Amino acid sequence: MERIEKLVIVGVGLVGGSFALALKEAGAVGRVVGVGRGAGNIRRALDLGIIDAAGAADGETLKDADLVLLAVPVGQMRAVMRSIAPLLGARTVVTDAGSTKQGVVELARRELKAALSRFVPGHPIAGTERSGADAAFAGLYRGHRVVLTPLAENDAVLAAVSHLPHVLAYALVDQVARHKNAKRLFSYAAGGFRDFTRIAASHPEMWRDICLANKKALLAEIDRYGGKLERVRRMLERGDARALEGLFSGARDARNRWLKDT
Repeated sequence: MERIEKLVIVGVGLVGGSFALALKEAGAVGRVVGVGRGAGNIRRALDLGIIDAAGAADGETLKDADLVLLAVPVGQMRAVMRSIAPLLGARTVVTDAGSTKQGVVELARRELKAALSRFVPGHPIAGTERSGADAAFAGLYRGHRVVLTPLAENDAVLAAVSHLPHVLAYALVDQVARHKNAKRLFSYAAGGFRDFTRIAASHPEMWRDICLANKKALLAEIDRYGGKLERVRRMLERGDARALEGLFSGARDARNRWLKDT
């Protein structure tokens, strides 16, 4: 499981607070920042160790968040989405815990703008009659379902930048492992192979389910990547050094721009 280095929770009550506590208990989160309208509740969340810092709906809080959970009543979603949309980082994923999804998705399409492709609507099927930070406990979700209703935009984006890389890493390691000289090949593998295949150490069952759930978008990305490999193959066959260098240079520049922006 990949670690969430910075989690921002908007609405640190039963649902949001329990989410934070469960992640902390699992060692799956680094820093938790709480945002809310009630200063007293935020202070209580700090005292209880639910959050590590108090934040606000501002750029400093949101720009480098890995995940933002909107755990506010559905009636507040429009104002919250509108306020955070221009402040979200380019890699920040947003989810919610609203008990209805159609209205929330419609709001997200209107308010989240460029961040829509990173919005994954959610609905935890868990709760109690209590509210506020004092009601939060790490076991709230244990044994319960959390329904995620990803948008078509999510499927396509994640297929390209998350699911395809995992498939490629798994496939490369499998190819080397099945080679008749596998042991010798692995003995020569160094940093490049290790870096490229790091994510092949991810949980196989989880990634099996992810790939099958997003099969249509992933197949489309595999086809696109296959076309790119065929283009490289033709460059190699004709010994086209200029074309190869151009492709490699363009890819390097694109990666450097991405790293600079993150």
